[in-house]
Amino acid sequence: MSGLSVDSVLALRQSILQRNSAIQDAAKSAAGAATGGAPASSHAGGADFADAMRSAIEGVNKLQTQSSDATAAYERGETTDIAAVMLTRQQASVGFETTLQVRNKLLSAYKDIMSMPV
Repeated sequence: MSGLSVDSVLALRQSILQRNSAIQDAAKSAAGAATGGAPASSHAGGADFADAMRSAIEGVNKLQTQSSDATAAYERGETTDIAAVMLTRQQASVGFETTLQVRNKLLSAYKDIMSMPV
């Protein structure tokens, strides 16, 4: 069963921490630039974020497809391992809920930014 493993979750966590650190460094340099230095511009991070989101959504889609296939196979009687079917369904559910929460946080951050006075 591919998908979520402890190593992949830890690697993803480390990647997120590194990106947060890079964002904080960029914010500090932008604040320094606003107080008297040259403006700092970084557009490459946007492409990385879009790629990360795309791959995460594709991963969730893959988990949901596997869950659907496992459920259909169980219903047809091709497999009798209900534990494996339930595990794939739960993985798909957790992946979808995580994606939904990330979307909600992104929308909340967007609303906060849009409501800031210029």
